Amino acid sequence: MKQKRSRRPAGGNSGTPGGLEAVFGVHAVRALLERGETPRELWVQEGAAGSRLAELVESAGNRGARIQTRPRDELDRIAQGSAHQGVIAFAAPLAFESEASLWFKLEAWPLEAPPLLLVLDGVTDVHNFGACLRSADAAGVHGVIVPKDKSAPLNATVRKVACGAAESVPVYQVTNLARALARLKALGVWITGAAGEAEALVYAADLTGPTALVMGAEGKGMRRLTREACDLLVKLPMAGSVSSLNVSVATGICLFEAVRQRRG
Repeated sequence: MKQKRSRRPAGGNSGTPGGLEAVFGVHAVRALLERGETPRELWVQEGAAGSRLAELVESAGNRGARIQTRPRDELDRIAQGSAHQGVIAFAAPLAFESEASLWFKLEAWPLEAPPLLLVLDGVTDVHNFGACLRSADAAGVHGVIVPKDKSAPLNATVRKVACGAAESVPVYQVTNLARALARLKALGVWITGAAGEAEALVYAADLTGPTALVMGAEGKGMRRLTREACDLLVKLPMAGSVSSLNVSVATGICLFEAVRQRRG
């Protein structure tokens, strides 16, 4: 299921060249180049950053990107307070994969390994979204599913936090999440939701078969219809004074429990 993300026509953040989207940070820009994409422009901070980023600049230039040296305040303005590490690439914005492509791939599953999907219900914070994508990529998740409403966008901050995972992990946007979960069930996918009120621990769940792991937003958790669509609710053991973990941290723990079980 892994593939290079499709693109939509340019029309991203204001202030970027040609309406393109800014991709900032060394890891995110390197991931862009390693996946064969050519940014329209590459801005490099004036001063020592040029020599520190020489290899990255050379790679982008060889691909045909226009190299620009700019003062730090211009890069700061584009990055809007995020750490750009002295480099910003401008490329076509990312687009969500279509719901139709999700069903097409699942109905004709091409891999021997059973699908492992991550479902994010109501995760609107871009930093959490990016961190979840990074964990999903590291765990070998075959696809991430998000609802059309109440979901973070695939923007520059997500790409920066994801460190290349936003380009490598397919993210499918569905119109009705509860209906999508019902269709996953019909295809033989077991729906496991993480919820603090669950009785079973995630370590007791069988995550070796076709699995969709559902994570809800911080505070509110999963929406009612999403929770009701789950085959099983699980939780993490909390031994300290805090009652819950950041959603991206909890996602990583749950996903790698699935990895552990599948490798065992």
